[in-house]
Amino acid sequence: MEIIIKIAQLLLSLSILVIFHELGHFIAARIFKTRVEKFYLFFNPWFSLFKFKRGETEYGVGWLPLGGYVKISGMIDESMDKAQLKQEPQSWEFRSKPAWQRLIIMVGGVTVNVLLAFIIYIGILAYWGEEYLPTSQVNKYGIVADELAVEMGLQNGDRILSIDGQLVEDFNKIPVTLILDEAKTIQVERDGQFTNIEIPEGSLGKLVKLKEPVFLSPRFPFEVVGFSDPSPAREAGLEVHDRIISVNEMPTYFFDEFVSAVKSLKGEMAHTTVVRGGDTLLYEIQVTEEGMVGIRTDPTQYFEFYQKEYNLFQAIPAGLTRTVDGIGNYLKQLRLLFSPEVKAYESVGGFITIGNIFPSTWNWQAFWRLTAFLSIMLAILNLLPIPALDGGHVMFLVYEIVSGRKPSDKFMEYAQVAGMIILFGLLIFANGNDIIRLFK
Repeated sequence: MEIIIKIAQLLLSLSILVIFHELGHFIAARIFKTRVEKFYLFFNPWFSLFKFKRGETEYGVGWLPLGGYVKISGMIDESMDKAQLKQEPQSWEFRSKPAWQRLIIMVGGVTVNVLLAFIIYIGILAYWGEEYLPTSQVNKYGIVADELAVEMGLQNGDRILSIDGQLVEDFNKIPVTLILDEAKTIQVERDGQFTNIEIPEGSLGKLVKLKEPVFLSPRFPFEVVGFSDPSPAREAGLEVHDRIISVNEMPTYFFDEFVSAVKSLKGEMAHTTVVRGGDTLLYEIQVTEEGMVGIRTDPTQYFEFYQKEYNLFQAIPAGLTRTVDGIGNYLKQLRLLFSPEVKAYESVGGFITIGNIFPSTWNWQAFWRLTAFLSIMLAILNLLPIPALDGGHVMFLVYEIVSGRKPSDKFMEYAQVAGMIILFGLLIFANGNDIIRLFK
């Protein structure tokens, strides 16, 4: 069921993005009185799932969910329809329009994708507001560092002050900041002393590949708020609001210390010291073979989350900031593909990777947030100077405007073929990575 929900979210998100992207080309073409022969969601080799014609344009839904397209008269595109080019240019064809109009038509798709992300962010902020865990709140007790974080030089209880001297206000953005900024140092407070940690070479590459992105989590005191069913701890006599301060005489003031202690006692008895009100009590708890004792806790009670509500007018500038930041962050991600240390190209994925970023339960806030991110991603990728992408056409149009010379139709045909070969190669590489990771 989880897979079906992820696939449904992915297909709905891609459908929205493709429709609006192609709508950008369509609107720009119609403004300049350029004929649009087809407007399709998904590709339709051999047959269409649904189609109808209105005016001079055929609208339809294809069966191959790899994108979509508008077929503009007199333009060499992925359809490779060259029949029109053998005839005399008509006034309503793309090739007959001035270069600046053709340029606007080509950037129409990415423009609408950026505007769509902007509008989605406005809607998210106006409806749900903004919430995150400030790093300053986490610094009340410090962090819990996983194996990779320890390898990088961090320790349980460290209070993170800055990354390369820059404060990261949102605690959950620390891993992303480390990767995107290719950070060199982390500044922490450890045992009351300032410590500058130099990140070892190769650590960021390992962080990119981390499948379970825990890495850092907030440390918090351990107080019982409930029990699972069955619960060895409840059977032993523990109660809600008890604080467990030691296991086998090992201090466990923090939850991570308790988890570490009981995991080393799988199938054994844990001699536990508990504080209840003003009393200190001793209990013997049978640890399960999985290293569990059936206790629930609630870390959120120890922290104050940053929360802000926005009205529509306040959400507009905040949405613009998120859009600009999203563009900047994605450009940084593309730069990482060429980083010899991070080797982000090894983590490039296709449809499985994209589908897995959606939650396993339907969450509209997460859906729209991810759709806004994918809209920015689609805009930037489409502007790459690769023939067959919008960016390839833009590159040739800018050359034409600057030089005054228009590339020949034959050259554009060859460029389109080369671009499609490159795109198919990238598609195979990305989805091949997904398949390899599945088998691994």
